[in-house]
Amino acid sequence: MHMKYLIGLDGGGTKTKCVITDYNFKPLYECQGGPSNFLIIGTEKVSETILSLVLECVEHLKISTDDVASIFIGTTGAGRPNDALKLKNDFTEYSKSKGYSFHAFNVDSDARISLEGAFSGKPGSLLIAGTGSVIFGKDSKNQIHRVGGFGRLIGDEGSGNTLGRRGLNRAAKDLDGRADKTLLTIFLREDFGISDTSQLITEVYRNNFDMASFAPKVIEAAKLGDIAANKILNEESDELVLHVKSIFNMIGEDKMSLCLVGGTIATDNYYAEMFRSKIETQLPKVKITAAENPPEIGAAFMAKSMI
Repeated sequence: MHMKYLIGLDGGGTKTKCVITDYNFKPLYECQGGPSNFLIIGTEKVSETILSLVLECVEHLKISTDDVASIFIGTTGAGRPNDALKLKNDFTEYSKSKGYSFHAFNVDSDARISLEGAFSGKPGSLLIAGTGSVIFGKDSKNQIHRVGGFGRLIGDEGSGNTLGRRGLNRAAKDLDGRADKTLLTIFLREDFGISDTSQLITEVYRNNFDMASFAPKVIEAAKLGDIAANKILNEESDELVLHVKSIFNMIGEDKMSLCLVGGTIATDNYYAEMFRSKIETQLPKVKITAAENPPEIGAAFMAKSMI
């Protein structure tokens, strides 16, 4: 048995990243392919992508598929065990139909591998606040905890979706004369060409207006001193702090590392700064850190744990 390689994949809605490493997680070759959101495009298409990436790694290193001890993919859509199992089984069948079998192939969510990579397998928490919001934490007993992630209808506090939706709600009130003037209404007209109530209603209900696309404008308005926008950011950043407090209590350590992911909080902007300073003052035992490794290396960690 000369199995000495691990393959980790990070599957997203636009592309899938793949890395082959040795047992010390040293990257030997990296490549990427199409999307892996199998709930949308189907498991066959995704299986085809995964297999082609695995074979590209194998061919590049001039090894055989038998030398690969374990393959692990973390991908969007695999958050629920049944869905993950479906991709696992379908990929195994697909590979067999093409004449390949692998020692180990396993599936989990993209958040799980991000968490694993961020802290190199050690305990910590990962707050994801992009379009939606959710926080995952891992304790010293390797238990995974989750807070939030209830989606746009009953959750997603602090996310781009919610900032945008609340911003549009506030602009609607201004257009109606139900509330004070706000810069949000001006931005809505200047940047989105929406200047009256019927236009706004049409865009939201008929043209499926992307709520999260208005979030940067809410952040910009707040930075310029707009009272209404500032109120939204203040309340939504409080909501994110509640996510962190809750996971900190679940993990039950005296200190916690926190890694931030997603456009609203992982980039330098007025909202992210507001959130970070709240963490510093309200949760001094929580340290915000940068990810130690990318998600695909996190998948390689997971691959090794499955041997």
